[in-house]
Amino acid sequence: MQTLLVTGGAGFIGANFVLQARKSQWANVVNLDKLTYASNLQTLAELQDDPNYHFVQGDIGNSELVSNVLEQHQPDAIINFAAESHVDRSILSPQDFIQTNLLGTFQLLEASRLYWQKLSSQRQKQFRFLHVSTDEVYGSLSPTDTPFREDTPYAPNSPYAASKAGSDHLVRAYYHTYGLPTLTTNCSNNYGPCQFPEKLIPLTILNALDGKPLPIYGDGQNVRDWLYVADHCDALYLVLRQGCIGETYNIGGQNEQTNLNVVEKICAVLDDLVSKSGFKHSSLIAFVKDRPGHDQRYAIDCGKIYRDLGWQPKESFDSGLLKTVEWYLSNSAWVDSVRSGAYQNWIKQNYEDRKAA
Repeated sequence: MQTLLVTGGAGFIGANFVLQARKSQWANVVNLDKLTYASNLQTLAELQDDPNYHFVQGDIGNSELVSNVLEQHQPDAIINFAAESHVDRSILSPQDFIQTNLLGTFQLLEASRLYWQKLSSQRQKQFRFLHVSTDEVYGSLSPTDTPFREDTPYAPNSPYAASKAGSDHLVRAYYHTYGLPTLTTNCSNNYGPCQFPEKLIPLTILNALDGKPLPIYGDGQNVRDWLYVADHCDALYLVLRQGCIGETYNIGGQNEQTNLNVVEKICAVLDDLVSKSGFKHSSLIAFVKDRPGHDQRYAIDCGKIYRDLGWQPKESFDSGLLKTVEWYLSNSAWVDSVRSGAYQNWIKQNYEDRKAA
């Protein structure tokens, strides 16, 4: 069985991928994670006795550590999830995003190149470096624009998007300059179990359960494509096994929704699952001042990954959202473990101090 080095494997998407990889016996997994605020080892607690899963705490920017991990575990592929990923935080602290997403990816690529160059010719041919990125690198679409394709020019509008765009360019450069067998994926907004509640869907679920305001930026008409995280993980494993070296694959859920519609759907699901006589969770909706540089619309054209690899999402937005809400209702211990004082301070800083729109 192959061994995968998964960076950022204690974060939302990374942890879901690690769990699927072990449950489905895709590969042995070495998980390298810095354990920032958005990481949670409790998500991976069921793997603590799995002899084919290993956790290493560390930063992808620490080239010596990464090199030692590569030499010790001899992975057949690297999947890079490690990233700062929240746009609002990138507006307040852009340096963290440059440090991890750009400089960290550079250090990881360099260590990977040196490791790969020392492999046998057969292992070099089999080796892969899969870089997980975002649709936000493409910028913003108008309501009538065609969805992002792999050849859409990059036009990032936030420090987060710019840092991810830079990392994508570095991955491309390492393929073309050094021959490192890279793959890049750009995904739309993920949702599902174990997502840190700074993002729209879990924030809305938990605020609604607590009877707190449900903040929506501006008029709520910004559009995102929503991808259920398990569908994303399936696509990543398919790209890893069958993707063409040096290529980029866009992965989307084919579920465009306005932010207001997302919140209203969450409220409707909670109205059905958590009965309160006459109470409508939508009464908690509160429009707040928009964030700077808020992109109007993202949409993904999944034609390439469908044509070349046969992938398409299994979950509709409604089916995935129901699973997500039910997970948060059933995992209060996990929720309590991530809602620390630092999290509460962040919510106050980013939402409570905004004036109503």
